[in-house]
Amino acid sequence: MPKAATVTKKTSTATKASANGNGKVTKGLDLVDVELAKKEFQARKTSQLAAIKKTDKGLLREMLYQMVLGRKFEEKCAEVYRMGKIGGFCHLYIGQEAIGVGTMMAIDKKDMVITSYRDHVQAMIKGISPESVMAELYGKEGGCVKGKGGSMHMFSKELEFYGGHGIVGGQIGVGTGMAYAAKYKGTDQVTLCFFGEAAVNQGIFHESLNMAQLWKLPCIYICENNQYGMGTSQKRAMSSRSIAKKAEAFEMANEFVDGMDVMAVRAATLRAIERARKDGSPTLLEIRAYRYMGHSMSDPGNYRTRDEILKYQERDPIVLFKESLKEAKVFGDKDFEKIEQEAIEATDAAVKFAEESPYPAESELFTDVLVA
Repeated sequence: MPKAATVTKKTSTATKASANGNGKVTKGLDLVDVELAKKEFQARKTSQLAAIKKTDKGLLREMLYQMVLGRKFEEKCAEVYRMGKIGGFCHLYIGQEAIGVGTMMAIDKKDMVITSYRDHVQAMIKGISPESVMAELYGKEGGCVKGKGGSMHMFSKELEFYGGHGIVGGQIGVGTGMAYAAKYKGTDQVTLCFFGEAAVNQGIFHESLNMAQLWKLPCIYICENNQYGMGTSQKRAMSSRSIAKKAEAFEMANEFVDGMDVMAVRAATLRAIERARKDGSPTLLEIRAYRYMGHSMSDPGNYRTRDEILKYQERDPIVLFKESLKEAKVFGDKDFEKIEQEAIEATDAAVKFAEESPYPAESELFTDVLVA
């Protein structure tokens, strides 16, 4: 499997120099090697084509639709946030769509999912309607938790989607407990527990992996490594670049996955699911991608250059998937146009619903409150 695009260090000073696609030298932070990125794109395309040929056409269409919907939905979220219609924190998933789609479209409906505050796209893939997600972002009554959770706290017990958690790494312990409950009750459910790479530095990550391996809990720990913990590059915060290998300390199955390749993500997830259902064995997947937007809508992103972002976009997961589908003669340009239009219409309908949905009544302040 080709390695993810690497960052090249040109000098040891605070200011770096890197060659851009035109051979010119650009001052700024560490940049990805664009030539390597192009080679990896082509190598990945070859393996993706092979996987596509073995996959049902209907599933492939739904995977692409969910990726495009996620992108369009999040772009619209950015637009209405800037208009002041969404308040509070708002963390977008743009660039990471292949992770959510590749993992969650490999599980069964009965399986459980828990994630961090970057949760809009996962919520929709699990079955929460775009209307309900957008209304929640607006803080409206039609939201999946009646407008009380907002961007960071999507939730649906009926759909086995358990958040949306605002504390870095806080969901890892909860996800481990969910997997324990599934084993205890004998439900044959698998738990997907998503978190960012910065959460790996929290103690709960190590405690949870140790417990899951010791007790054989059917949990798949998914590190969505977008390479920046807020504004801090991973290489400035971690002594070891490989997150997947951290599982070896607990003798746990682990795998590094190219998060720009939806088919590779799905294949790795299916392997992890097989282990989990067979004997409860947990797995750590490090899925490396790149977020194109800032950490949140309030993040100006001054810690990286525009060149760096553009170079990662040369391996855009949606572009790669479309090109492979076209080359495999599964879909053509007209199919892509139709899918994009469907995603735009679904997003527009979600905004309309959110705009028209009323705010919760004042009496709702006293409902769904637990006092221990």
